[in-house]
Amino acid sequence: MLKKKKKENTDNTENINEVDNEQLQNEGQDNAQETEATATETTAAPTAEEKLKDELAQANDKYLRLYAEFDNFRRRTIKEREEARKTEGKDVIVALLPVLDDFERAQRAMDKATEVAPVKEGVTLIQNKLKNILGQKGLKEMTSIGNAFDADLHEAITNIPAPTDDLKGKVMDEMEKGYTLNDKVIRFAKVVVGA
Repeated sequence: MLKKKKKENTDNTENINEVDNEQLQNEGQDNAQETEATATETTAAPTAEEKLKDELAQANDKYLRLYAEFDNFRRRTIKEREEARKTEGKDVIVALLPVLDDFERAQRAMDKATEVAPVKEGVTLIQNKLKNILGQKGLKEMTSIGNAFDADLHEAITNIPAPTDDLKGKVMDEMEKGYTLNDKVIRFAKVVVGA
């Protein structure tokens, strides 16, 4: 019996050893899996961190490029506006140069003229030419005399007694003509209003 018990003990010990070995192997595998998982997590964390750093660097680069592009656009626009302001009246001035030449000719003609009538006629022609050029550019004279006073178009200098009741509140006289440019008032007519 002793032999049997020894044999059973030996068998039990071997079984226990086998079970322990299996457990150790299982634990070793679990530990290896945990180690791999930890290693994966450890490598994943820097990878995510690296991705975020890369995205941040790309966003900063994109921002800097966009800012530089906007700054260049702003500078270019300012420069173009300055150039446009310097030459915005160029077409009007070029159109008026012939009128200036006509006035110079008229002055030379006045020095030699013995009669006033031809000089008056020449000055009238120059004035009509000037009005036509300005009219082509969109300038129009306002007609004020006899119309009702309108504060949006007229500037009242003074009131005078109206000779008749129908002239009350209407423009009696015009001291300075008013002008519109493309239907916008650029100079108010200075008028005398009947009271």
